[in-house]
Amino acid sequence: MTSSRTIKIGGACGFTGDSPHATPQLLQVPGLDYLIYDYLAEMSMGIFARSRSKGVGREGWSTDFVELMMRPNLAEIAAKGVKVVANAGGVDPVGCANSLRAVVAELGLQLKVAAVHGDDILGRIDEFRAPEMFSGRPMPQRITGANAYLGAAPIARALALGADIVVTGRVADSALVLGPLVHEFGWAFDDFQRMAQGTVAGHLIECGAQVSGGTFTDWFEAGDWSRIGYPVAEVDADGRIVITKPAGTGGVVSVGTVSEQLLYEVDDPANYHVADVIVDFTGVTVHPLGPDRVEVRGVQGRRPTDTYKVCATYQGAYRCVVLAPVIGIDAPAKAERQARALLDRNERAIVEKGHAPFALRSVELLGTEASYGANARALPTREVVAKIVVDHTDRKALEVFRNDALSPITSMAPGSTGWHFGRPTIYSVMHVFSLLAPKSAIPALVELDGQTETITGWIGGGAGEPERARITGPVPAPAAAGPMRRVRLVDLALARSGDKGDRFMTAVIARRPAYLPWIRAALTPARLATHMSHVFNGIEGTVTLYDVPGIHAVNLLFDGALAGGQLASPRLDALAKGMGQQLLDLELDVPQSLDVVPYEQRAAGRP
Repeated sequence: MTSSRTIKIGGACGFTGDSPHATPQLLQVPGLDYLIYDYLAEMSMGIFARSRSKGVGREGWSTDFVELMMRPNLAEIAAKGVKVVANAGGVDPVGCANSLRAVVAELGLQLKVAAVHGDDILGRIDEFRAPEMFSGRPMPQRITGANAYLGAAPIARALALGADIVVTGRVADSALVLGPLVHEFGWAFDDFQRMAQGTVAGHLIECGAQVSGGTFTDWFEAGDWSRIGYPVAEVDADGRIVITKPAGTGGVVSVGTVSEQLLYEVDDPANYHVADVIVDFTGVTVHPLGPDRVEVRGVQGRRPTDTYKVCATYQGAYRCVVLAPVIGIDAPAKAERQARALLDRNERAIVEKGHAPFALRSVELLGTEASYGANARALPTREVVAKIVVDHTDRKALEVFRNDALSPITSMAPGSTGWHFGRPTIYSVMHVFSLLAPKSAIPALVELDGQTETITGWIGGGAGEPERARITGPVPAPAAAGPMRRVRLVDLALARSGDKGDRFMTAVIARRPAYLPWIRAALTPARLATHMSHVFNGIEGTVTLYDVPGIHAVNLLFDGALAGGQLASPRLDALAKGMGQQLLDLELDVPQSLDVVPYEQRAAGRP
């Protein structure tokens, strides 16, 4: 039966490691219907898969969810009738659900916990072998994990069967919200408009406080971070979306925060593929309704494809990471020389023992803007940390390096010191391999009260429109009368970046519509590739631009830019969280007559 009311859904977790303070805060929202918890980035799937491969078992899911999020709050969740949906199951959702059931019983509560699974196709991986969906490279022979991004249908079914808490494995992040909305409103899965609206509501709150002031470009507007509010999506049966946060909390919900999150980790904004729909973000508009209340309109949806995205992981080389602080005069030069000496000495030692040289040697001097490449400013710093990363296919070779890793404290640079953690660890590097697999071959399973139901229905047959939003060819600058002046991109725009595999995306959102033509003209692929050349690290990568006119934005896709990305990259910013910030320093010329408030003036509170 279709509900006539508005459903309130709180986004209580955006990643494995998010704050346990979010749940009790959101439980104070009057009339809250659901809490959702998103734990599963590609990186966390790799970690859970590695844990399972070691036979650890319990760590194949998020124990934080059970012990930090649920145990202290289950009594209140039950008393208020709030339902919970979480992808905390990792690579073992049944195990996670059983663990939570034990806690529910221990606390004497009457809550039904369902497990959604079927996403794990590791045991059948040879049926699905295919090229990597972005690079086209062949799949490695040995895969340690393979999970399909299921849709909202099994979540909706679990709720229909009476589940109070639904624990899933890999589903599309936004399905955590779409599933409850389908259940509450009786939306049909071939109503692609509603599927898209529910997906956007989920996309906006799946990363927790990122939509309510966290990581916001204009961070000075976000109030008290110690009390930052986690988001609430209010959605009605017509798909109207309002984003807000609990009263009296810190952070901010504004056109800017919602616009930044709207394009977070989105590549082609006209073709955002999830299991249930292809979403078109290009016509989305964002409207303030009052303090910390923003409405999102203009979402469009199309029929989804016949395939699920699959996140596969595999083990590469072994890795050892050393953090070596150096203090004093000439600290950067001393730290660089010390790091190279440590690497050279131990590479000679392993070669003498019959090993190959290191497969990877990486040194970043943290504190010298190492992540900026050639754009780094010369700073007279007297305190740096050398981040030294070495890879090798043989663990024994890295043991040689590990055993010598602390010796520079007394044998090399003056001012060399160390952490208090002892020798560094050696671990296997997990790589991500993304592919497509047919929906017809991957049924979802819902397990509740000892019974398992198979969900075989799926919607497909759609295709993307990959060229519709893409910017091709040069974009001429507007005609300008009068003198020009130089400004930074941050004076004209907001930006946020995020990773997907070996690619990262950055949304550049004009602060005013009048700024957008100048931004579009300045951000050419050639200029962006030059400005961010350090991210390609000598590898031939590409920069693609897309128009997003609804929010006056340009979306940038940097492909082949993260040195493997996630757990494989040796870089400080392996997840591309700082790339948007680097781009905001880019300079461009605009007419003096264009009303521009410098970022520094905004930050000082004098716009």
